[in-house]
Amino acid sequence: MSVRPDLTCDELLTTTRAVRRGLDDTRPVDLELVKECLRLALQAPNGSNGQRWRWIVLTDPDVRAGIADVYRRAFLERSASLLARLDELDPRTRRMAIDSRDLAERLHRIPVLVVPCLELADERLPEGNQAGLWASLLPATWSYALAARSRGLATTWTSVHLDREREAAELLGLPPNVRQGGLLPTAHGLKTVYRPGPRLPLEEVLHIDGWKGRRS
Repeated sequence: MSVRPDLTCDELLTTTRAVRRGLDDTRPVDLELVKECLRLALQAPNGSNGQRWRWIVLTDPDVRAGIADVYRRAFLERSASLLARLDELDPRTRRMAIDSRDLAERLHRIPVLVVPCLELADERLPEGNQAGLWASLLPATWSYALAARSRGLATTWTSVHLDREREAAELLGLPPNVRQGGLLPTAHGLKTVYRPGPRLPLEEVLHIDGWKGRRS
């Protein structure tokens, strides 16, 4: 039985973290609990209410191992130079690099992997700005993470495997017009209390009435 943290809306929004090393890879996750989170995610806004999202939930150990292998190779290709100079990094960056490496090394053991996808009209992504396209999937993806957190689960939103998107698509048997939007390893958390993450003050990123407008 999952322990549901007693969170206010503000606490849920500020303490839903990207959990990498804190995912419990020894404890199974009830698929019905994942479905419950996804049903809530389906209430997210999407373009023209087209509901073109598709959700691939991976529980089979062999399938998870295959995706984990693709992820691991993509991660090492992307991060090799960073990992080679860990001692030179500032503490925050070093910790994130180590946590990310840990996730890549044991991703195959995480009990549930969720792959949010979009089913498109044809095989090609549109040229130019794609904000409207992905706005029909990413809000729901975040809603899933929030719902999972509210139910005692932990997730991390990553897209590293998309450096090898075609390989992952072949493993998942996706048709050419279905594109992946990320990957959310899902597990019970090793802890239930999380703090807000380090962020720049609003005053440093807020522009009013345009880029050159007054900053508050």
